[in-house]
Amino acid sequence: MARSRRPSRAIRSLGATSTRGSSGILKTPGEIDAMAASGAVLARAHAAMARAVAVGVTTAELDAIAEQVIRDAGAEPAFLGYHGFPATICPSVNDEVVHAIPGDYALIDGDLISIDCGAVLDGWVSDAARTYVVGGGNAAAMQLSETTERALAAGIAAAQVGRHIGDIGHAVQRVVEAEGFSCVESLVGHGVGRSMHEPPNVPNLGVPGSGEQLVEGLVIAIEPMVNIGGPDVMLGPDGWTVTTKDGSLSAHWEHTVAITSRGPRILTSSQDGNS
Repeated sequence: MARSRRPSRAIRSLGATSTRGSSGILKTPGEIDAMAASGAVLARAHAAMARAVAVGVTTAELDAIAEQVIRDAGAEPAFLGYHGFPATICPSVNDEVVHAIPGDYALIDGDLISIDCGAVLDGWVSDAARTYVVGGGNAAAMQLSETTERALAAGIAAAQVGRHIGDIGHAVQRVVEAEGFSCVESLVGHGVGRSMHEPPNVPNLGVPGSGEQLVEGLVIAIEPMVNIGGPDVMLGPDGWTVTTKDGSLSAHWEHTVAITSRGPRILTSSQDGNS
């Protein structure tokens, strides 16, 4: 679940756990393993939703699938009830960027749907998002989703001990802008741990060598939100759904990633350590 650069109804939580470093709240190796267990549950929920995405399926049905998988694993949905959010997933369709609420909308051929979801297992939060093109016939949507996924991979590759938050954003930005797309500037990634949102902020654009230094034990959500048009977004009347201001398509890919001495460790992939 993306964090706003500004205070909002949706994002206010900064919890305390483990050791606080200059760049955020640091986790021990054992705590990172516990977060990977949470991430494995979340990966299974995403896999179940991926199998279900199809013409005619409603976003509420996808929400029910995710909640069932998470609860069956002994975990809890991280988003449900978070500052009043009423569901397990954020299924953002077409020009919706993030934080959409599931309902009776039935997917149609060519829709672009980004599904953001979180899980809590033994008190540890995991957070991840994936984007799908329904039916696969929308070439522009496919290019946008594939570019956003590549931007996520580039951001993760830059998440190395001794580098900086700005290196992550710069890596994401280069991939996105090379395709003529725009990174959303007012929504960012964030630290993750006992709380959904911890320091530091992780923007999707930046200057190499700028921002907090990345240190071993830091766990962050890297989450490019990419628009096919301009970067500006607006908040909808429900107080949650964020859409592109120009009505253009938007895609969202996200992983929870630990900074380790052996390189970035992806905690929310279907097989821990692989994208």
